[in-house]
Amino acid sequence: MSLFFFNVVKDHDLKTMIRCFFLVLLLINTKVVEGKSRERSLAEGKAPEPAKKEWLTLNGAEPLVVARGGFSGLFPESSDAANTFLKPPMSLSNVTVLCNLQLTKDGVGICTTDIRLDNSTNIGMIYPNGQSTYAINGQDLKGWFSLDYKADQLFNNVSLTQNVFSRSYLFDGEFPISTVADVMGTKPPQFWLNVQYDTFYSQHNLSVVDSLQKSVRVGVINYISSPEIGFLKDISGMVNKARTKLIFMFLNPDEVEPTTNKKYSEIMKNLAAIKSFASGIVVPKNYIFPVNSETGYLDPPTTLVTEAHEEGLEVYASGFVNDAQLSYNYSYDPSDEYLRFIDNSQFAVDGFITDFPPTASESIACFALNNVTKPVRNPLIISHNGASGIYPGNTDLAYEKAIDDGTDIIDCTVQMSKDGVAFCLSSPDLMGETTAMTSFMSRVTSIPAIQQNKGIFSFDLTWSEIQSLKPEMVSPFATDSGNFKRNPQAKNQGKFVTIDEFLKLAKTRGVTGIQINIENAAYLASKKGLSIVDVVSKALSNATFDKQSTQQVLISSHDSSVLSKFASVQAYKRVLNLKNVVSVAPKDSVEEIKKYADAVIVPRPSLISVKDGFTVAFTNVLKEMHSTKISVYVSVLRNEFVSLPFDYFADPTIELATYVRGMGVDGIVTEFPATASKYLRSPCSDLNADLPYTILPISPGDLLNIIPEQVQPPSSAPGPSLKIADIVDPPLPSVSNGSTPFGSSPVGAPNAAPSSRDKTNVANAGLSLVAAMLLCLLSI
Repeated sequence: MSLFFFNVVKDHDLKTMIRCFFLVLLLINTKVVEGKSRERSLAEGKAPEPAKKEWLTLNGAEPLVVARGGFSGLFPESSDAANTFLKPPMSLSNVTVLCNLQLTKDGVGICTTDIRLDNSTNIGMIYPNGQSTYAINGQDLKGWFSLDYKADQLFNNVSLTQNVFSRSYLFDGEFPISTVADVMGTKPPQFWLNVQYDTFYSQHNLSVVDSLQKSVRVGVINYISSPEIGFLKDISGMVNKARTKLIFMFLNPDEVEPTTNKKYSEIMKNLAAIKSFASGIVVPKNYIFPVNSETGYLDPPTTLVTEAHEEGLEVYASGFVNDAQLSYNYSYDPSDEYLRFIDNSQFAVDGFITDFPPTASESIACFALNNVTKPVRNPLIISHNGASGIYPGNTDLAYEKAIDDGTDIIDCTVQMSKDGVAFCLSSPDLMGETTAMTSFMSRVTSIPAIQQNKGIFSFDLTWSEIQSLKPEMVSPFATDSGNFKRNPQAKNQGKFVTIDEFLKLAKTRGVTGIQINIENAAYLASKKGLSIVDVVSKALSNATFDKQSTQQVLISSHDSSVLSKFASVQAYKRVLNLKNVVSVAPKDSVEEIKKYADAVIVPRPSLISVKDGFTVAFTNVLKEMHSTKISVYVSVLRNEFVSLPFDYFADPTIELATYVRGMGVDGIVTEFPATASKYLRSPCSDLNADLPYTILPISPGDLLNIIPEQVQPPSSAPGPSLKIADIVDPPLPSVSNGSTPFGSSPVGAPNAAPSSRDKTNVANAGLSLVAAMLLCLLSI
């Protein structure tokens, strides 16, 4: 349909048709997803009805979601799509659209990010010689300014672009600049006009007041904000205070307010004076919860909100985005940042100014003041090396944190020391997760049968030597510049645990179950004289896990011969770890899996195919596994937005909703169990519940389908199919007395090529969207 749709339209209608087709898709896909999810939910029962929330805002009202330029985290700011896409069901019903007002040479009000058009439009390409320099608030600024161009010059030639480089560029050039009337014409539930440069425009004989008077003829302006005291005082008598609130906007503390020539930090000391001309204030979020520039952690909160509320001023916090480096306190979960501002015992801000209104909406409607302790439905939350997003993986602290955060199944990937001690670590190579490099460089060796890279392996060190090491926090997306580190204060905290200690912890804390992962069993038996299967079996038996039914026991491995060794113990559930990405699961292969396993662990792209950062489609893997009554656990979920396709709006909760509600997986393997637990305990995770807001799963491929063909990423080859040869392994060898490691080579010797089983298909994580409303199509 989409191909025909684009081919039949004339070139000058293409951009409009793109927008309309995108909006139609949202309505269709939302209904389809809701229908499927409601069918599932009927069998699960409704979520408990949430208690009425009592907010600590100024008037006890629910905090307001203010969308800066519409859904500007997804589309260019104030584009038609950005302003239309944020409407329900994407956001709360009273979402407010904010327009940053600029004026053209002929006095037309437009909505763009900044007074300079450089970074939010393609004006530099259209008018390469159009740069100017103006003195604005005491600074000389160079760029392309709206007041140098008449409205027709901009509307007919210049297009919007995404002004944040971490966001998708594929809609650049697809949308014209919007006037204030255009934005108001999309009929937002509420409208907010921000006037930042009244003094500057007045100096150039342009009147913001005239623009406002024209705008109020189109519709209601619910909020007018400005960082200029003089402007707010001038219009105070011109507006209907019952319909329009005047809000004073604080800029950075060291900037100077043009009316009083005082720094904003100084003005902040006299909130009572602001009450004389405004009903509220907007402050950058760091005014309330400062982030220490040296550590990246939060400093103690200020008393600003409480003091402002005492003066009768509403407080709106600005600067909320999902796709930026957040304080380490939030563990890369953007909803946790919102909750800090509205779900504490001291205060709640009266609203957020955000680029991602769905995340603000879910934080307010679903997570804040939620006291539900039991999950609404029961896909298993399975830790990945414990809560390894918070503490070094496989340590006592990581496991304790995982349990505290609501994990159902804590996991231990078993490794062996040289003297036969079994302990938990994700890899036998100690170089990645310990400080082994500083102490045992002489033990570096190359074992292609284990991995392609050289390493320091646990089975070459005694347990006492391993205990002398410190854990090392692994941050999969960290760079040399320090971005995306995980909880650096805990970099080397915690201690390694033996399998006996792990099992004792599981018993003591009464978790739902455990997962024991066993790899490299054949190599350890034949080349190191270590029977990891026997050691694990004995440890489980000694802890009586083989003689009870109260706690689940998952035995996982990518080696079918390992799983066969545990077939006789009815208390154990066997899980085949399909480490490589597959897109097709033929029936014969699935039936072969059933001989060895009750469940499978699959990488995320095996369930939802991904191409160049965009989701493409659901695969048949889950459907085929479920048809044979094989449970499916998806792995590994992480919070960092760089791991998420654009479809999820840089929000890990929407990814969770897609796998849990959109697909119906049986388990979530995650490094951030708190995020999964928070979602599953939320009433909004039940699409059958009668609530004002629900966290909707995405429909894969929607974004890709509406992107113009000429800018789509190139087609990729079909994904691999799961073969029986990928499943069945030879029997485990007998345990040797120890010998030279098979395939080992001295340090510096060339490595052999890894086997096909060791290759991992890495799918680009990235970016994508979905779709929103028929209104535009009808207008054509």
